[in-house]
Amino acid sequence: MLYFIIYKGEILLPKLTQVKKWLQEKEVDAFLISKPEHCFYLSGFTGTSGCLVITNSLEKNFLITDFRYQEQATEQAKGYDLVLWKETLFQTLGELFQQYGLKKVGIDQAEITLATYEKLKKNLVDVALFPLSDPCVALRKIKSIEELKLLKKAIEISDKAFLHILEFIHPGLTEKEIALELEFFMRRLGGTKMAFETIVASKNRAALPHGVASSRVVQTGDLVLMDFGTVYQGYHSDLTRTIVLGEPDALQEERYKLVLKAQEAVLQEIQPGMRACEADALARNIIAEAGYGKNFGHSLGHGVGLEIHESPSLSPRDATILEPGMVLTVEPGIYISGWGGIRIEDMVVITPGGCERLTKSPQVFKV
Repeated sequence: MLYFIIYKGEILLPKLTQVKKWLQEKEVDAFLISKPEHCFYLSGFTGTSGCLVITNSLEKNFLITDFRYQEQATEQAKGYDLVLWKETLFQTLGELFQQYGLKKVGIDQAEITLATYEKLKKNLVDVALFPLSDPCVALRKIKSIEELKLLKKAIEISDKAFLHILEFIHPGLTEKEIALELEFFMRRLGGTKMAFETIVASKNRAALPHGVASSRVVQTGDLVLMDFGTVYQGYHSDLTRTIVLGEPDALQEERYKLVLKAQEAVLQEIQPGMRACEADALARNIIAEAGYGKNFGHSLGHGVGLEIHESPSLSPRDATILEPGMVLTVEPGIYISGWGGIRIEDMVVITPGGCERLTKSPQVFKV
């Protein structure tokens, strides 16, 4: 027998309504959601073990987890029927689908591994599985007012961390010491964890787009590229600043102004209806015309939310049409082996008339 704990409560109805409409269009009885970020998005459940079963025609939706998360799930996922598995998740799913006559079940083709698929097939008797794209991917592109509030708080924490590091940094520190100070400061302000491994790369190492902090000691005249962010109630921030300790030389200043010009062009021109690849081209063309096209090897930006990298991607290959409510990074950069690199990154939200820059910290170069 399945072990049910039934409780009442408010549920994230607008999001669930859209998922149920999608289920009707796909003509499946239910959809199995296993990705933790998607589970949180639809239920508020933050546990790391569990899945959701969203049904097409039933009034019930299910959160399946184990005993460790019973109290947490009861508190967080109001409105879901909680099912605790005693043997295995796969056996419990089989019993659940049989009990409620769920014969056609969609699964997330991007998340379900071959091994998991084989276990599902073995345990789900008389159930047809349909690999589909999880509708949460599309829903999560557009942020709600509540999500924007949380994103702004995460961004505020990283902004304050940058202002703090401007006072803290000086020649003689190692990259790791700078990274540790950033991380400690963000945790002290309420960040629950780092959004990703903090990047601090100085001098020649700044040519590494993802150059995590090393034991190198920063010196006067060094470029120092810092890319960092935090997580606040599940939502991420992402900020990059490149500074020079002391007076920049002519080439450092010239290249910094080029990257800044490319970013400013995007912030002025990006708007709803534009394709993601067109936004990328705004910055890429400016950098290429200055002779540095080959030195800008990554996408202009990406969506940010419950994950640090979300859809859409501001890349030459992404034709997604931008819409109001999308939260994106705009982060052009150039990287030159043996010299260093410069990247400037801010987060924006697409608005009906263009974009709003959510990042508020100054684009300081000389420190």
